Amino acid sequence: MDNKAKLVRNWLTKAAHDLAVSKKLTSGEDQYADVAIYHCQQAAEKAIKGYLLLHGKEFPKTHDLRLLVQLAVSVNPEFAKCEDAADVLTPYATEFRYPGEIMNPTDEEMDEGIRLAEEIVTYVISLLPGELRSALSRKQIALPAGLG
Repeated sequence: MDNKAKLVRNWLTKAAHDLAVSKKLTSGEDQYADVAIYHCQQAAEKAIKGYLLLHGKEFPKTHDLRLLVQLAVSVNPEFAKCEDAADVLTPYATEFRYPGEIMNPTDEEMDEGIRLAEEIVTYVISLLPGELRSALSRKQIALPAGLG
């Protein structure tokens, strides 16, 4: 596996870890939805950035998923199906990270955040060459069902 493939694998591993953390932080007795929803945004961001790296597409330092999706659309027009999810997830990079009037997402926001992050991560992983998908599963990360 060349260096670019390893870097892409590492971005997707981090994305999968963020997704797994968001689920763990919202299960059980002690829940931390404010932190979990941030990790939903991070999972999507890292997955998209990994995809862009795979295709040699430069991207700015940003948490704006809509911008990242537009860059991905320039590589693969089907990425446009992620635009609505990007719009929902982008604010979670900052919205609940700091004290404010509203400290936690609603249960509905949390469920949607996890679902949308998983959709983006799953979609990006499905677009990876087989060797990269296999390398991800060998790393024993929590891949969405059907992608391990």
